[in-house]
Amino acid sequence: MRLLKIIFLLALVVSCKPKAEQKVEEAPKKKLNVLFLAIDDLRPEIGAYGSDIAITPNLDKLASRGLLFNNAYCQEPICSPSRASLMTGARPETINVIENFTYFREANPDIVTLPQHFKNNGYETTHTGKIYHKPGFADLDVSWSRKPAYNKMTIEKSKTPGGFALEENQEMFRKNRADMIAKYGKDAPRNGLGKGPAYEKADVPDHFYEDGYNAELAIVTLKDMLEKNPDKPFFLGMGMKKPHLDWLAPKKYWDLYDPAKIKLATQTEGPINGAAMGLHPSFELRARYGIPKKGPIDDEMARTLKHAYLACISYVDAQIGKMIQAIDDAGVRDNTVIIVWSDHGWHLGDMGIWGKATNYEIATRVPLIIWTPDMAKETRGKKSDALVELVDMYPTLCELADIEKPSHLEGQSFVPLLSNPHQEWKSAAFSQFPNPALREWAANPLSKGMRETYFGPLILEVEEKIKKQQKEKWDRNLFENNIMGYAMRTKKHRIIIWKDYKNPENEPVFVELYDHVNDPTETKNVADENPEIVKALIAQFNKGWKGNLAKV
Repeated sequence: MRLLKIIFLLALVVSCKPKAEQKVEEAPKKKLNVLFLAIDDLRPEIGAYGSDIAITPNLDKLASRGLLFNNAYCQEPICSPSRASLMTGARPETINVIENFTYFREANPDIVTLPQHFKNNGYETTHTGKIYHKPGFADLDVSWSRKPAYNKMTIEKSKTPGGFALEENQEMFRKNRADMIAKYGKDAPRNGLGKGPAYEKADVPDHFYEDGYNAELAIVTLKDMLEKNPDKPFFLGMGMKKPHLDWLAPKKYWDLYDPAKIKLATQTEGPINGAAMGLHPSFELRARYGIPKKGPIDDEMARTLKHAYLACISYVDAQIGKMIQAIDDAGVRDNTVIIVWSDHGWHLGDMGIWGKATNYEIATRVPLIIWTPDMAKETRGKKSDALVELVDMYPTLCELADIEKPSHLEGQSFVPLLSNPHQEWKSAAFSQFPNPALREWAANPLSKGMRETYFGPLILEVEEKIKKQQKEKWDRNLFENNIMGYAMRTKKHRIIIWKDYKNPENEPVFVELYDHVNDPTETKNVADENPEIVKALIAQFNKGWKGNLAKV
């Protein structure tokens, strides 16, 4: 009896304690979802980045509520190496992917990708559109836990030749493709031969072209995941193919722009004293039907091409707006990280060329915007000038999701910038590209068909420029197969170090230096006038990415 009284008194004492002293069991915090929005070939031609013409209300709205990175850089300005790098969290030479034909999974059978890591940590992972380079490289059985909800779609996917809406363009594509296959074999399309027109304006609904369809598929898949597993966190990738060539967009997006107000590039020559191998003859664009195979692109055509690029940007912006609205409508916005990125930039006549695949600012700088539910109010709508890299996204998303980071990662989480965007950060960002001048845009050596059909005379012209500049250093095998341009971007400079990447201990073949304080568009290589700066930057470069990380 006395024991019962003691127990009763103890219980009474505990119940009379102030609530602050009582232990309250909290429900486990729900894992954050990730909406991973990829855009192909988009340079920072967005209103939020200061474009005076691009109509991008949805991306601008996201930037006004999130954090925009002014100085984000890809690791290689071409699709497959860039995407393989950021999706594995490792740099191009680490994973041995420096051109478009190597499948990262075959070169790295056991590497753990970003979505795979999330899947291994209890996430539902799925995607629509272009996340990896192409369907054959999509890592379907390893990275993703489920397929998109094709069975819930109420619209049919268009399967027209080349994706074109207009019959004359379909026929042109079909004929060109058949002719090249007949002459150069079944790999001709893979090697960039047999293209249709560079652009199309057609009065069709958004879902006729692939990005509109894939946005609808992503929305349906989101709903399906939430219906089947409402308590399971998700990693949903939505990849937009535009503004990659071919520039196909519904007419209503073309109609947003007045051609008379479209400004053309004013810097139409390569850098003074720049590397002769640093620029290419616009291979990717010239492979399209109707584009001159040599000589300059005239102003009328340049204006049409830029109009097409802008129309595609607005088309993609609309699809991203629909996807974000779907996240809002589903009631999961307050538990979802949204990150938007592009795999590399694009020259629109800048330096006299059209395309990606250079080591210059215009090809390596990318848009990168992030929104998180718990981002500090003081950070929302801000812009950070910190140097960040696409390879940093993997560790950042792991940290935000409270998932342990794999040991193989070669980036640095930029989560600290979400609370203090202006703090001191990395001292350098790194990019690279093999000789653009003597390889095609996919960084592959030119095929026999490319030389014979389009680019033989162009290559001879470029070769002569390299020989004239490099003199006794000229060696065909070196300049066609082994030379790599390594670009390092610091707060004040861009240095490009051209080296024999198979013999990295050798001295640089050529060096370019650009002063971003006084020459932000890289009009003149000032390496010869600044030997001490070059020496210091090469020493910094030799420290590698590890030696340039932020101190946190």
